[in-house]
Amino acid sequence: MIKTGTRLQSQVCDTQVIVVRSADSLDDLRAGGAPMVPIGDQVDASLSLDAELSDGNLMGKRYVDDGGAEVLVTKAGKGTLSVGSTPLALKEAKPLPASD
Repeated sequence: MIKTGTRLQSQVCDTQVIVVRSADSLDDLRAGGAPMVPIGDQVDASLSLDAELSDGNLMGKRYVDDGGAEVLVTKAGKGTLSVGSTPLALKEAKPLPASD
């Protein structure tokens, strides 16, 4: 299982993330359709960006899945973050209370 604090990189684009909240589902974390690997690990040059999962991601934003996993994008890229083929959702900021 991927631990909280683990830094990962995409094998097919510039995306890098850090795991904020871990869950079993992150064992199949992907960017652009290809499995993510720890930063500094060898990437598989034969992999390519999946056109269906190339909507990109935003630096500084958090992405979550239904299993409670959460990752923070530290370097944006062209690949969509997903668990398997299911894209992660952009975590929305909580509204601040009214100060009237």
